[in-house]
Amino acid sequence: MKLKLKKYNSISKEELKITKKIVTSGKLSGFVANNSEFFFGGKYVKKFENYLKNFYGVRYAITLNSWTSGLIAMIGSLDIEPGDEIIVTPWTMSATIASILHWNCIPIFVDIDPDNFCIDPLKIKSKITKRTKAIMVADIFGLGTDISKIKTIINNKKIKILSDSAQTPFSKRKKKIVGTQADAGGFSLNYHKIINCGEGGVIITNNSRIAKRSMLLRNHAEVTNKYKKSKDLSNMIGFNFRMGELEAGIGNEQYKKLKKILLRREKILNLLTKKLSTFEGLKLPDISRNFGNNFYIYPIVLNDSCMKLGRKKILKTLSKNGMVGIYPGYQNIHLLKNLQKKIAFGSKGFPWSISKNKIKYGLGLCP
Repeated sequence: MKLKLKKYNSISKEELKITKKIVTSGKLSGFVANNSEFFFGGKYVKKFENYLKNFYGVRYAITLNSWTSGLIAMIGSLDIEPGDEIIVTPWTMSATIASILHWNCIPIFVDIDPDNFCIDPLKIKSKITKRTKAIMVADIFGLGTDISKIKTIINNKKIKILSDSAQTPFSKRKKKIVGTQADAGGFSLNYHKIINCGEGGVIITNNSRIAKRSMLLRNHAEVTNKYKKSKDLSNMIGFNFRMGELEAGIGNEQYKKLKKILLRREKILNLLTKKLSTFEGLKLPDISRNFGNNFYIYPIVLNDSCMKLGRKKILKTLSKNGMVGIYPGYQNIHLLKNLQKKIAFGSKGFPWSISKNKIKYGLGLCP
């Protein structure tokens, strides 16, 4: 590596300008947990949510202080009870599973499609039971799950589809934006994601019930009497999941740059594919436009049979020679010790739906 790589920074004068404006106003949050206009946040939160509604072409966008909070609120907005089952992939970040366990529901793991690392729709049907209330997909690495196949499989059953699109703010699948095809979906806005406002998340949905209940859960649902005549109050003990005005202002400016950011990433991805395709033993991702993936991570599968060096040796050598932003693999959630040993769930534990086989994949590059 003769070229010294610059650290990427998407924050510039636009974010500095809006930050100064908000700070000097003295109003860093506009939320109040009571029956008033302030229940739904301040000026910049509302402005950001309105921008996101238009950007994604959805009826509702609900901002939160993190995407983990978004996952918890999204699941809590459903008709769920302790012991209900939610089908989910094990190839994701732990927050996906934690949000299910938060409501005392049972995660039922279904393996991934090795071609795109997302949940395999063909393996879902055999895991559906009378207790199945939702299927949560994870659009991992910026790749989109085939939601249309899942809809065909559930065949109008009363099962919601949720999309954890944390890493995927503007990927497309069959010309539709990832996250918009589910009953509810959403994105992470924390500092190492493509859109960065420090910490934050957003739920998008066209379902009015999911939207209203998510808004309630975001802002201490139990202390407002706005919906006191409603009988739809199950699980409505809420939280402080509110986004501040600074994060909303920065997020709004970041989103204006998103398409430009993705064009830059596309150039890098094309270059990586062009150079790496000359090496044997590497399975590279499909970067064709018909999928429109943003590749938050550029996943590479190693073919052990034609590799003289192991993965650890390759990683060590690359790192020693100046290669940054490279990761050894991804977490297998069903193999975490607190899940395997049932520490988190008492003596009975949960009925895991896949074996203890570790999913063996190679490297990940963060462009």
